[in-house]
Amino acid sequence: MRVPFVDAHIHLWQLDRLHYPWLMPPFADDGPNGSVEAIARHYAPADYLADLDGWNLAGSVHVDAGADAVHAVEETEWLEGLAAGTGVPTGIVAYAPLHDPAVGNLLARQAGHRRVRGIRQIVNWHADPRRSYTPQDWTRDPQWQAGYALLARHGLRFDLQCYPAQMPGMAEVAARNPDVPVIINHMGMPVLGDPDGMADWRTGMAALAAQPHVAVKLSGLGFVDRHWTPDALRPLLLEAIDLFGTHRCMFASDTPTDKLFAPLGTYLEFYESITDTLSDDERRDLWGRNANRIYGLGLTI
Repeated sequence: MRVPFVDAHIHLWQLDRLHYPWLMPPFADDGPNGSVEAIARHYAPADYLADLDGWNLAGSVHVDAGADAVHAVEETEWLEGLAAGTGVPTGIVAYAPLHDPAVGNLLARQAGHRRVRGIRQIVNWHADPRRSYTPQDWTRDPQWQAGYALLARHGLRFDLQCYPAQMPGMAEVAARNPDVPVIINHMGMPVLGDPDGMADWRTGMAALAAQPHVAVKLSGLGFVDRHWTPDALRPLLLEAIDLFGTHRCMFASDTPTDKLFAPLGTYLEFYESITDTLSDDERRDLWGRNANRIYGLGLTI
């Protein structure tokens, strides 16, 4: 029997309830993820549970799904209702714009929901506008850094989705705020097309790994290479595990977004294959115990 899986990164959406700009037509292939038309349809707990059938699912963490910023609290309230009725999700990483001078009020509202464990604001900035998710590098902005510091006041974690070139600066921000646990999304998203893409990734990940309150999700392989293969990305996953140790890494499906690049089972079977040489305790940490502990989910697994 498979070990319990606490899925550290999922998304749910109901397109006629909230507005998700990135899931609306017209669809194009020139953005950071290519066309998202294939996943631009409702994705509910029943769909998620069907996708994870057979994987001994013990819990899940929903990460902000890119709804319009004005719907940040509405998304959280909707997810709380889903969780009460279906058990999915177990925990919530909500959205807040940390560069907003008034973000403290929103953080308090988000933290007031019992399943909210953290905040994500995607901060991927790249000099190539086709790769950039943001108009500027928010992580260098003093107002953004002030908003980040407020997370500790509300007992909130930060899900960090950035590019490797931003990591040394973020390691300094993390060092100044040791009471804000950080969870790197999608293995740090190395940009293989950059001249120093892998060197930037290694330098940045090492800087973040030096902070004991930083962990990483093993997910998002299609963000690294839309045409990824297990043989190509196995060394990258093993290197991430080596940098952070099996006590600070966690597997995540990133469904349904990662389904843009491969069937969900392909990812999970790949993750399973790279744990063959690990101890039972290490495997259980990667598949569920780390996510349970780092996100404070309170599950018995």
